[in-house]
Order: sequence, then C-alpha cells, then structure tokens
Amino acid sequence: MVFFKFLKSKLSQFMTKTNRLVILRHGESDFNIENKFCGWHDAPLSEFGVQEALTVAIPALAQSELEFDVVYSSVLSRSRQTADLILSKLNCAYVPIKEDWRLCERHYGNLTGCRKRMVADRYGEEQVQAWRRGYDCVPPPIDEKNRYFYTICSNPIFDDVPRGEFPLAESLHMCVDRVKPVWKEVRREVFQGTRVLMCVHGTVARALVQHIEGISNEAIEKVNIPNCVPRVYEFDLKTGGLVGAAINLGDQEYIRRKTAQVAAIGD
Repeated sequence: MVFFKFLKSKLSQFMTKTNRLVILRHGESDFNIENKFCGWHDAPLSEFGVQEALTVAIPALAQSELEFDVVYSSVLSRSRQTADLILSKLNCAYVPIKEDWRLCERHYGNLTGCRKRMVADRYGEEQVQAWRRGYDCVPPPIDEKNRYFYTICSNPIFDDVPRGEFPLAESLHMCVDRVKPVWKEVRREVFQGTRVLMCVHGTVARALVQHIEGISNEAIEKVNIPNCVPRVYEFDLKTGGLVGAAINLGDQEYIRRKTAQVAAIGD
C-alpha cells in the first residue's frame, strides 16, 4: 500500500514541480536500549541501532530511489553515525553533512542517565509522561550531582553553542523554538530544489513535524517518531504547500509496533 502511495507521489512530479524532504530519527543508542533519558549526553549507536540503520532505513530509502544533495545532523554522534551509515551504503558518501548543535535532542536536565521506569516508580507515570510529552513541562535542571553533568558541559562538540544559550533542561516547546531557525534554512534549500535528508533525534523530529504540518501544541504531544523510519514530505515548489500527507516508508506493521513502543514508558 505504501509503495503505491509513493508511486502515486512520484507520478505527481510529472504534473507539478515538486521536491521532497526526508526526516529520519537516528538508530537506537545504548541509552535507548537501557531505557534511559539521554538528551545531550553523547551516547553512541548501539549494535542494534546500527542494524536498524542497515535493515530499516537504508532499504526503505533505496527501494524508493530517493537521492540527496545534503544531509543535516546534530553534533551528537548517534545522529552523525546514522547519517554516515546511510550515505555509505547508498554509495553517496560524497554528499556533505551539515552538523548543527540546534538539532540536538532536547536536554532532559537532571533526568539524564535515569531509567524511565525507575523515575516513573518514584514520581508517578503521569509526571514522567508530562516530562516526556508535555509541551511546556520542563524537567528539573541538571546539576553537578548528576554523573553526566561535567561530561556534557565540557564536551567540545558543544563549543559552537553561544554563551548564555547552553540549556540545563528543556521542554518540547523550547526545543521547537531552538529548531525553528534551522528549519527556515532547510525550507529555503528545499524550495531551491535541494534534496535534503535530516537525520535527527526524536524530539527534534517532532519539532519539525509541528513546523511543517502546522499542528497544534496539544496534537504534537501525541506524536511519536520510531527510529530509522524515513518520513517523506513532498512540497509544491510553486505554492510552497505540501502535496498530500507525510509518508512513512517501510513495513507498516513494524512502524505501528515501534511507534507504540516509543510512546510507552517501558520497563
């Protein structure tokens, strides 16, 4: 069914001048596997995350014959690693990758490094889901007692973060605002005909979904993005509007299962 939707989308290019943008959440990191809040901690891809990129993202992109002129990633290694794997296996390692700290995952503050289930057992599931999904709910700020405080604050990958803008915790709303200037840059490129892949993080992908689709603050709280599933948007270059709805490439049952897994607090 998805193939025929995508074929229909490709045929529309012959009738109207369009361009596509692909948003993809990186493969699972070690912290994802351990069900920990990660945020700005630079956790690498797990072996499972590498396999997700190889067996989920890359086949879906290859079968759809999508090509790219530029890739955007954050400065966190799990984002960049996923981008590198995709470009390498699609035989287009020459495509430039633009790293931007503003595309980093939202900062989970003092929750960083904590298992979600243990936090839920202590504070209650409603509070944890508010921290995870609430639009304006900010977790407790990270402090020096957190084992990851100095690792994060002294990491040279964040050297480009302007003085006074280094967060100690963020809400979804704050992440949406942080991502907005990058989205404006990407949008300009897309409308100039540049084929863009954005290899980002879960909350950043949700922020982009809100900017692109214009959905409400309440609605974005319920959006969940599974790892390594390409989400394709098609834009009419004349009007600037979307052509149809976003298409998630891949096995639809797998996507439903993984989306539900992302939504849950887990064990």
